[in-house]
Amino acid sequence: MKKLPVALQLYSIREEAEKDFAKTMAKVKSMGYDGVELAGLYGHTPEKIKECLNKVGLIPIAAHVSYLEFMADLSATVRKYATIGCQFLVIPYLTEDYRYGTKKFIEVMENIPMIARECHKEGITLLYHNHDFEYARTKEGSFVLDYMYEEIPASVLQTELDTCWIKVAGEEPVEYIRKYSGRCPIVHLKDFVNIPSFDFRAVGYGVQDFPAILRAAVSAGSQWVVVEQDRHSQYSSLEDADLSKSYLESIGW
Repeated sequence: MKKLPVALQLYSIREEAEKDFAKTMAKVKSMGYDGVELAGLYGHTPEKIKECLNKVGLIPIAAHVSYLEFMADLSATVRKYATIGCQFLVIPYLTEDYRYGTKKFIEVMENIPMIARECHKEGITLLYHNHDFEYARTKEGSFVLDYMYEEIPASVLQTELDTCWIKVAGEEPVEYIRKYSGRCPIVHLKDFVNIPSFDFRAVGYGVQDFPAILRAAVSAGSQWVVVEQDRHSQYSSLEDADLSKSYLESIGW
């Protein structure tokens, strides 16, 4: 089976990246990661970020950029990440006042095509990253996530499916990856446990069936898989990142 390259979402190790970006990127590369997905610039210029990543050989595949950051200065924001070399930009989250059922959600839906057009000028593809709240139902009965992708064509907006939040919402990650075959260039690998209560885990140390998820991602035409872990309760963020990569290697990835 074809293997997809593996990146690390830097939100997973945000404190370390903030303290010493260059040193932390060298550690990420030593773990065997092929690329990174940015979540901010950690006080550096785009040129410095690019230099640090190039030096250690990590590909800046994407960046999470808030909707409000896009809207504050759209062209400058897109150019910033184009300078780094990102192929994808991702709207990562909508705060409650911008979600389905609000006037601002209508604004989001109207503005996504504008954001996408600006991205396309720089050769960048716009994606949307889900959480579990997009699995609320619309008035018509469909999931909000599906409604978004029905209303906005794939030529404008593609998916970054987060397998953790799909599972938390009660749906199956493999089925959703298959559903958006050809439209999910990046799949987020994220694990968790529910007992005794919900908590994030390194990839392979929770409830997810990652061999099946990885097979589905390949079949769906995904280009990258990205390890992400929001919080760390058992090990440090870097230890968890290393555990995740080691697990993927242990299953032949």
